[in-house]
Amino acid sequence: MSAAHSPRLKYMSLGVLVVQTTSLVLTMRYSRTLKEDGPRYLAASAVVSAEVLKIVTCILLVFRDHNFSVHILNQVLKEEIVNKPRETLKLAIPAAIYTLQNNLLYIALSNLDAATYQVTYQLKILTTALFSVSMLGKRLGLFQWLSLLILMAGVALVQWPTDFAAVPKEKSLSAGSQFGGVMAVLVACVSSGFGGVYFEKILKESKQSVWVRNIQLGLFGFVFGLVGMLVYDGHSVREHGMFQGYNAVTCAVVVLQALGGLVIAAVIKYADNILKGFATSLSIIMSTLISYFWLEDFDPTSVFFLGAMLVIAATFLYGYERKSVSPTIKV
Repeated sequence: MSAAHSPRLKYMSLGVLVVQTTSLVLTMRYSRTLKEDGPRYLAASAVVSAEVLKIVTCILLVFRDHNFSVHILNQVLKEEIVNKPRETLKLAIPAAIYTLQNNLLYIALSNLDAATYQVTYQLKILTTALFSVSMLGKRLGLFQWLSLLILMAGVALVQWPTDFAAVPKEKSLSAGSQFGGVMAVLVACVSSGFGGVYFEKILKESKQSVWVRNIQLGLFGFVFGLVGMLVYDGHSVREHGMFQGYNAVTCAVVVLQALGGLVIAAVIKYADNILKGFATSLSIIMSTLISYFWLEDFDPTSVFFLGAMLVIAATFLYGYERKSVSPTIKV
């Protein structure tokens, strides 16, 4: 790749990340609050569908990397997946964690507005950093530890309780579910941190293509997601089918979720952490504005804005230290 094309690819990948992240959060929130006739789509079904799409996409990428040869594709998949069962089984743990995480995000966005979710979910930076220190022996600099403290303070302010006496009765009644949404985000942050570091450790210990690893991850994710759907939503699936409640918005959520990992891979390849932090911050701002003006499910307060600014500042500070000292984990 020439130097002339590098800046264009860098900012293009960041632009796609901002659009993908913001669109996923907003469409997922919209899809979970949209009033329609008939049953709502199952979150577990959407997770399974996203895994299938992710597997198909990664197979096509492996196919492209081997000059569109069907014979070589079959050979690679058989050699790397079927003939290496121990290597493949290593992906079972992160796959189970990611399946749990993806289901939790649907629960979170069913109970939280997009802006609160976006800011709170940045706690995955903290969990990923802590797991990288404990599991990979990474060392964090002074600015990184400081940024993590600022991050916790910012998220705490975002979750600061509002004056419910001044809130309309309809909204105060739904406020009880907010606790469940926050807990879902927090557990998702922990699973994201552990899963990400565990997956990185596996990638470093092998020479397999990242797309092959994602196929292995997707296969386990599909199995775990399907079993979970049949266990928890089996009656609903038997009564209305797996794809009950699907519409254009649901399909958009599935596509955005499936392609999210590929977009992040492109950003990691072409952009640095400073610009990635900028993209995250821009996504938070866009989600806040759209949540307020379009979805009309968010009533911002001065405390929220202060917390959001602290989270954005912490994101930049963490990325700056990572670039200036030494490369560390991907968050």
